[in-house]
Amino acid sequence: MTTTPDLTELLADSPSNWGKWGADDEVGSLNYLTAEQVLSGVGLIRKGALFTLQRLIGDPDGDPVWPGRSPATREMILDESHWDEGGDGPAFPGGLHYADDKINAFLQGSTQYDALGHVWYDGRIYNGYDARTTVGGLEKASVEPIAQRGVAGRAVLLDMARFRDVAHLGAGETFDHTDLEKCAAAQGIEIRPRDILLIRTNHLDLFFQDSESFYGDFCEPGLVYSPELVKWFQDKEIPNLVTDTIANEVTTDPHNGVALVLHNALMRNLGIAFTEICDLEKLADDCAADGVYEFFYVAAPLKIHRATGAPVNPVVIK
Repeated sequence: MTTTPDLTELLADSPSNWGKWGADDEVGSLNYLTAEQVLSGVGLIRKGALFTLQRLIGDPDGDPVWPGRSPATREMILDESHWDEGGDGPAFPGGLHYADDKINAFLQGSTQYDALGHVWYDGRIYNGYDARTTVGGLEKASVEPIAQRGVAGRAVLLDMARFRDVAHLGAGETFDHTDLEKCAAAQGIEIRPRDILLIRTNHLDLFFQDSESFYGDFCEPGLVYSPELVKWFQDKEIPNLVTDTIANEVTTDPHNGVALVLHNALMRNLGIAFTEICDLEKLADDCAADGVYEFFYVAAPLKIHRATGAPVNPVVIK
């Protein structure tokens, strides 16, 4: 019987960026997005077309979330009925009425950025901070420093579904950095150092077709771990990995049985920011129509103190 290795063993020789930007760093590879990278992205704007990448919260057709998390619920607090006879609507001089509502949501239950301290092994989160700093909220490497900083630069779409000539990638389907390079070449673009990578699988289309089957034996498609892939991400100085899946990588590695290896190899060890559950469909259609797969990307998750992640509505401008 094959024994599943633990992450300490599997990633024993995996590269690390801990200390590269100082002992107090909490934003990791986003440090690669200098003013030069921002201006490089701005220079790609040609037609002024905007694409927002957040999926709708409270979608009537359902909200795809990680198993065990519940979708956001919205509660109406005030509406016109509160001023009906016998109602308790507040009285304002001049007769103002207004509507008010609130949501109860997992901070990682919609399109969102992970904090670099979101996952760990061996008692250490990103940059070597003690995992005990997560107790009661992240004292270190929370999503707040990412939100305070913001994210902007040149980005490329790698449309793996179109590259493989399918409507969507299936459960457990994998690809690696060599596939990303082949996809880029087929699209006529180059993956340059410090590019923000957007990867389309359209796998969540299966959720909207049949959510029960989607969660049965749950294993999303995505990038699969290898030492060569991790080295490629390090050498390319990739700051941000953006996907349309819930967890950004194949859920369980088919080669070793370990769950979410790249969350640790790329995010915990290299400090690469992960953005998940994006809606890339309108952008992908536009890129296929005009043949332009590079553009300016800008995003800033909500500023939430000590949070493990935060909702975001990234914007692509072409």
